Amino acid sequence: MDLLAQARIKGVQSEFIDALGKLRVTAPEALKSILEALPEKRIYRFASGPVVVRALGHPRTELASIGAPPLQWKIFGNGNVIARGETREPVIAWPAGLPLGYHRLTLTDAGGVTEEVPMIVAPERAFGGDFDRGWLLAVQLYSVRSDRNWGIGDFTDLAGLVRLAKQLGADGVGLNPLHVLFDDHPADCSPYSPNSRLFLNPLYIDVEAIPEFSADLVPDAAATAARLRAGDRVPYADMAALKWLGLRAAFDSFVTSASQARRKAFDAFRAARAPLLSRFACFEVLRHRFTAPWWQWPSEWQQPDEAKCTELRNGPGKRDIEFVEFVQWTADSQLHAAKELASQLGMRVGLYLDVAVGVQSNGFDAWNEQTAISRHLAVGAPPDVLNTIGQDWGLAGFNAGGLEAQSFVPFADMLAASMRHAGAIRLDHVLGLKRLYLVPRGFKPDNGAYVQMPFEALLAAVASESAVHKCIVIGEDLGTVPEGFRETMQDFGIWSYLVMMFERDDAGHFRNVDHYRPNALVTLNTHDLCTYAGWRSFSDLKMKRSLGLDPGENDQARWDALGRLDEVLRQNGIGANDLYSVLAFLSRTPSRLLAVSMEDLLGVIDQPNIPGTIDEHPNWRQRLPVALDKIASKIDLAALKAATRERSLPGGS
Repeated sequence: MDLLAQARIKGVQSEFIDALGKLRVTAPEALKSILEALPEKRIYRFASGPVVVRALGHPRTELASIGAPPLQWKIFGNGNVIARGETREPVIAWPAGLPLGYHRLTLTDAGGVTEEVPMIVAPERAFGGDFDRGWLLAVQLYSVRSDRNWGIGDFTDLAGLVRLAKQLGADGVGLNPLHVLFDDHPADCSPYSPNSRLFLNPLYIDVEAIPEFSADLVPDAAATAARLRAGDRVPYADMAALKWLGLRAAFDSFVTSASQARRKAFDAFRAARAPLLSRFACFEVLRHRFTAPWWQWPSEWQQPDEAKCTELRNGPGKRDIEFVEFVQWTADSQLHAAKELASQLGMRVGLYLDVAVGVQSNGFDAWNEQTAISRHLAVGAPPDVLNTIGQDWGLAGFNAGGLEAQSFVPFADMLAASMRHAGAIRLDHVLGLKRLYLVPRGFKPDNGAYVQMPFEALLAAVASESAVHKCIVIGEDLGTVPEGFRETMQDFGIWSYLVMMFERDDAGHFRNVDHYRPNALVTLNTHDLCTYAGWRSFSDLKMKRSLGLDPGENDQARWDALGRLDEVLRQNGIGANDLYSVLAFLSRTPSRLLAVSMEDLLGVIDQPNIPGTIDEHPNWRQRLPVALDKIASKIDLAALKAATRERSLPGGS
């Protein structure tokens, strides 16, 4: 079979028009690498693809063919037949009351031809929240200063942020991704480049809050922590060294002196998160043992094997595996406590968590899901005005064939892990649910190709997990998306993500409040954009030029934008143009959630991350200028209250 025929079967679009209007054709050698990296994709005869049934009404599924009639069908769930029937027409009218979930559908015609198809029975829409409008305080958790943390904002600081958000009238706290990274490379701190999206970053644990920890276990901890709290940047390497020392000491104490209740709670957590937790713990122990990417490990460990993992758990490495599980239990417990506090305070969202678009190819998820995740392919973006050679984000993503073979369970597991403690999540680069731009390893990013994803099935999985966890889902749908994409997304109850800095017409005028959609989160900027103070002072333009980056606009364009901001504010009867004036404008939009960044409230000039840089800028390292307990005194509370009055939580300041 030639390359183009293979590409059609696997949904690879090797020719497309990029944002510059140029026809892009993937080179044959790059296309060959992409096709080899993708698993086989089943060609269906009777079904048109994965079957999605939405629970309301009288659901029907159109078939591509019924072969030799009648066509008999059976739905299998958890190994049992949950429904069956037959049809003589190329359509199946499903019975009422099908259980929600991820199933397998078998179709067999009178000639004995059989095929098996993944099937999702989903609610009509994702969870939509039970409030009109509210707002969230958006914070980079690592950046929080306090007089007690160990050099990085932690989950106890998060509890303090929740109380502060309640005081300010917010409905929750939005955070950077909390995914686990690589403990042996603490300086690689981008929260968007995770080891796994299934587990939490232990560096956010408050070690002193662990019941079995006492100060005498790490004698110099207090003095070292005080030193680590100094300065404007998080000292990741030194901080991580101290924190892992404290975590190990707490675990050793737990092993020897934990109460029966604590032991039972630990065992219950391990059982509830099995088998993924125990497999992750094995992976981490193996990763430290072999100190190489998993595809270079001894052959018996290059794929997860339950029998081998059981052997490892019962061998000399047992305590090391339990330590990894203990650390994840501790992180989960402390994050859960912050969620519960938000609920007790009556906050209608609580925690709003971010979900990265992919994972590092040498991490746990890529090892654990070698069919559903393609480690040889990196998610990125084709050439555009700002990135004329395209982008390679260095992250491995899911693929269609692997997900279909496993009835989308790996994707559902990732969503469930993200929603465990969240009232809302944001899916980074939600366009990836429809198509991913993939770059084969060893090729430049302008030689990638779009690969189609099972859009409707992935949306159904999102709606299913959202309903189960009562978690709002916001899709980061910035930029140009295919026609009808947002409408389909919204039909499944997934909200849009609207950034005021981007919401301008072709002439550069800011769009008015009535442009903003209700089911959306609206914000002034993002962690990848300049702060409001930086924008008004042109500091972002100066910074990017000093780094040799094209800022995308010149000084005159910025002056024009400032004038147009004044224009839209005046149209709404807002005479000033300070931050609180902009927040007043955004508060008037019909969008149901507004996110306000802590950096903007504190007048910070430098942004948390500058895309296209690694060491040239202190990405993901900068601390807030004041400690947590001083933040309220540095904010103009009266101005914030007036700006957010229309959507503030009752009882706020």
